Amino acid sequence: MENHKSFIKGALCGALVTLLIAAVLLAPRLMGGKVVTADTEYKLEMIRHLIEKEYLYEDEIDETQLQELLMKGYVAGLGDPYSVYYTEEETKKLMEMTTGEFVGIGAVLSQDKVTGQVTLRELYEDSPAEEAGLLEGDIFYKVDGEDVTGLDLDTIVSKIRGEKGTTVEITVLRGESREEYSCTAKRDTVVSKTVAYEMKENQIGYIYVSGFEQVTGSQFEEALNHLNAQGMQAVIIDLRENPGGNLSTVCDMLDLILPEGRIVSTKDKNGKEEVIYSDEERKLSLPMAVLINGNSASASEIFAGAVKDYGIGNLVGTKTYGKGIVQNVFRLNDGTSLKLTVSEYCTPNGNHIHGIGVEPDIVVEYEYDETNPERDNQLEAAMEALQK
Repeated sequence: MENHKSFIKGALCGALVTLLIAAVLLAPRLMGGKVVTADTEYKLEMIRHLIEKEYLYEDEIDETQLQELLMKGYVAGLGDPYSVYYTEEETKKLMEMTTGEFVGIGAVLSQDKVTGQVTLRELYEDSPAEEAGLLEGDIFYKVDGEDVTGLDLDTIVSKIRGEKGTTVEITVLRGESREEYSCTAKRDTVVSKTVAYEMKENQIGYIYVSGFEQVTGSQFEEALNHLNAQGMQAVIIDLRENPGGNLSTVCDMLDLILPEGRIVSTKDKNGKEEVIYSDEERKLSLPMAVLINGNSASASEIFAGAVKDYGIGNLVGTKTYGKGIVQNVFRLNDGTSLKLTVSEYCTPNGNHIHGIGVEPDIVVEYEYDETNPERDNQLEAAMEALQK
């Protein structure tokens, strides 16, 4: 739900400029032995002056970090967990998450919370990692000759990623014998795999959506087309653990399954309402179930709310998270960005869900089966509902 716009104004820039004022202009003003801090800009000047004059570890001061934390603190003062200032590096990562494209080797890694071991969980088809001979289950040992044992996952991933066309040398431990395997992978643009699908028994199609990125819409349409070609008679769309994503993406996906009418409406601080509609060009006329849980949020709730309001499918699982607000990303002129909450949305019937969530039609709590860890009782309930 993040649109890229140009943004540079107000107090944030004023604060940034303040930090760059020469120390000679920061002479303290005293009144009765107390520092006068009548306004924020002057207070920042005073803090800067006192740091330069009195701080013991002057040689360790990182000016860039001071400025970045100032911006982060200013935005955090809104008390809104969804409004965030991003540094230049964080902005790059945010854009990768939003678009679903990044430069890397196409290997999905996971880290054991207890041992810290990092394992290759999934290998993208035709990826640099696959071409280099890496296999699912490989344990990452070295990156460019550096032992990465014990490092956190984000650090290891940052070492693997880099500029397109460059190479990275990777050493893994393979199999029960922990035999070392080394290879060189050439970094390239990789498209995130956000949709997985398969045909279940009784010709019930199953589509799992992990997030709503720019690439997700086409992947979802491809899944529907492939399953339809196989004779799909009903469909389950799994949005469990899906934190949301782009507003435009979820609306494009809903346009593929909804009849003509409202998809969602948003209203900003000035009361301006915008409504997004589906047309009659395509709609899904098959029995449908949508799996949801407490971590289905934002765009997932737009999807679930629309399906429920139109009555075209059953929601199965537990109540959703309850994030019914929209954020825009404003790109600043120095490569940084500001994500800001700008509006609230309503489902087609005008329901507000922020702080409330979307209730399932069929309540099913997930139950872990120790004797059969692969069993999914919520999925089973959705399949049963479609066969009644």
